[in-house]
Amino acid sequence: MKLDESIFKAYDIRGIYPNQINSQLYKAIGTAIGNVLGAKTGVVGRDMRNSSPELAGSLIDGLREAGVAVTDIGLVSTDSMYFAVGKYNFDCGAIVTASHNPPEYNGLKTCKTNAEPLSSEKELAAIKDLVKNDQFKAAKKTGSLARKDIIEDFIDHTLSFIDISALKPFKIVVDAGNGMGGIIVPRLFKKLPCRLIPMYFELDGNFPNHPANPIEPENIADLRRRIIEEKADFGVAFDGDADRMFLIDENAKPLGGDMVTALVARSMLVKNPGAKIIYNLICSKAVAETITRAGGTPIRTRVGHAFIKSLMKEHNAVFGGEHSGHFYFRDNWYADSGLIAFIICLELLSQSDTRLSELVASLDTFYRSGEINSRVENIPAKLDELIDAFPQAQIDRLDGVTIDSGDYWFNVRPSNTEPLLRLNLEANSKTLLEQATKNVLGIIRG
Repeated sequence: MKLDESIFKAYDIRGIYPNQINSQLYKAIGTAIGNVLGAKTGVVGRDMRNSSPELAGSLIDGLREAGVAVTDIGLVSTDSMYFAVGKYNFDCGAIVTASHNPPEYNGLKTCKTNAEPLSSEKELAAIKDLVKNDQFKAAKKTGSLARKDIIEDFIDHTLSFIDISALKPFKIVVDAGNGMGGIIVPRLFKKLPCRLIPMYFELDGNFPNHPANPIEPENIADLRRRIIEEKADFGVAFDGDADRMFLIDENAKPLGGDMVTALVARSMLVKNPGAKIIYNLICSKAVAETITRAGGTPIRTRVGHAFIKSLMKEHNAVFGGEHSGHFYFRDNWYADSGLIAFIICLELLSQSDTRLSELVASLDTFYRSGEINSRVENIPAKLDELIDAFPQAQIDRLDGVTIDSGDYWFNVRPSNTEPLLRLNLEANSKTLLEQATKNVLGIIRG
């Protein structure tokens, strides 16, 4: 089969429909998944994109040709698909989604038993080769097809992480971005004492209000205004497939994923004293400090869910967080869930007797640049130049280059897909942040 191999990313499949991905391809991928994993049972969900029903149907057909008994769970969030695989003991799972990408895209997130991600170097590579070479093995008997609504069970599982009776009746603005949060969040709030103010809950793969990517400031502008207008206690934004969650405080100030990681870690350590917590190296130093003060053991890792999930299993870590808004839980089959992170933060805030802004301020004393991208043609040479420029600093190469000069530190790592270097810098003061950022960018762009 003619295949644009660029659609196979580090952790999933993404491409433009119908030029890069189409029904024929998804049927082939379905059969290949069944062949590579040797799966007998599988679950398939989809998001609200215009092409998702067609692609999900073809994926199901392919899986069934490989002999997989498929359960179609319909319109769901990505984290609820992971839940379904773990809870009901399926051999594999998949959701047709392109997450936060623009409307013309679609994609596929997959996992194997216990919601374990497929390796780009192993299973995904094998699936790609089978599709490219048309080397499928059709089963003697076509797999069966069933349908199941799993959302209620998923919400009950989510609520098992907290004491619902401890929750206060907060007023919360939630922006679903016309994505899958529009289905999941209302059913969750039916069981909460909180008042929900919904924004853009209508499922619409054209994203008529704004792209479903809350990490970009312009995409949460409406939510920030609404928080002030409603005098809400705080706001929440979900991305397109609702697996990432972002908090905005009562003053309409967005919290970084690292601050949410610190909040969730603090709560998890109350219930799991002395536990290990995983965080990626882009996160603020405040994360490790919070974990240590709360009696836990912080473990620093590379960026990316495959690294975090693997390390969590190795250390039996109770929780892992990323600056990008992905939050992972041991008792959720090590899978990520924005909804679980949200409900834990809701419980923590209910117990704290402080506003969200005050709760975060008690943890965070640093100033951050955010991610700054620069086009660089010779990335290895530029990384070496940065190392040479800071001879007295502590340096490691865990993921790109991290350089710690004491009063400030920064990480510079290459993009997986473009000739870009991504800079994240943190300092002890705003003045130092501005000076250090200017200095480091001068080297990168010089």
